[in-house]
Amino acid sequence: MGDLHELLRAARSGDREAFDELVEPHRTELLVHCYRLLGSYEDAEDALQEALVAAWLGLPGFEGRSSIRTWLYRITTHRCLNHVRAVARRPQIANPLPGSPPSPSSNGEVVWLQPIGDLDLVDLPETAPGPEGRFEMKEAISLAFIRALQQLPAQQRAVLIVRDVLGYSARETAQLLAISVDSANGALKRARARLKEEQVDGTRSREVTGDEQRLVDTFVERFTGGDVAGVVELFDDEIWVRMPPLTLEYHGREAAASFLEAVRAHTASLTSMVPVSCNGQLGWGEYVADPSTGHECLTGVLVLDLRKGAIAALTHFESSVGVKLGLPRMLA
Repeated sequence: MGDLHELLRAARSGDREAFDELVEPHRTELLVHCYRLLGSYEDAEDALQEALVAAWLGLPGFEGRSSIRTWLYRITTHRCLNHVRAVARRPQIANPLPGSPPSPSSNGEVVWLQPIGDLDLVDLPETAPGPEGRFEMKEAISLAFIRALQQLPAQQRAVLIVRDVLGYSARETAQLLAISVDSANGALKRARARLKEEQVDGTRSREVTGDEQRLVDTFVERFTGGDVAGVVELFDDEIWVRMPPLTLEYHGREAAASFLEAVRAHTASLTSMVPVSCNGQLGWGEYVADPSTGHECLTGVLVLDLRKGAIAALTHFESSVGVKLGLPRMLA
């Protein structure tokens, strides 16, 4: 990388390659920042592109009172907050479920939730940039954490991420978000209390242990075999089954069992489960054979949340999500 001041001077004079070189070291963490704020990988990509265009156009006004990184975070955060306000209740298109699903335990509101592939997390910094951070940047990415963030008001969400994930101080956070220190502290207090109520700590799954690997291997065998009772044995008592963008949610073993019974024919028809890692958790692309072509077609993505030797959450996503994770549409 060239000298920072030289790159900045060249970028200000209209050198787009110099600007790209300034931005590149921060691109991955900015994308993940957008993802935490928006909960959707597609929306995060769009918001980041908008933010970088705004940064390019606004570069002549950069006075160097903060680092390039902080300046980019300021622009990106405000772009994301604008995006939240603009599309908070956008319509979602979902494929119908196979069979007739039972009545849900609840109707979820975070229908835009999408996973992010672990390959998108490779270049994240190993630690938070400041002493205020409570979570490692590579940890605050689990689906449970991202979903909980989406249920916070936009300002609380932003304050919690900037303080507890990025590690900025209260004063720096207030400056970044253009609010008072008192407002930042109050928002942080309320956001932390809400996450505590949800029993979400921000950490992602650890390295999978031998026992956990045997657990998931057993799950795949029973799941694809249509063994509903056997699958339910692997669940935590407080299991959650979710299927964004569908609003249906099933909580507890009994509700989860009723749902799996309703879709048993579909799960038993799966011919391949291709492993994929996203949000630091174990997942699989689901494939069903097409008898007319002899190929197996991607029908969805399944992600597990493991906790204390059991499956605590099962989240199913549309097949379009699988392509974003690098899964092929078809297997020969």
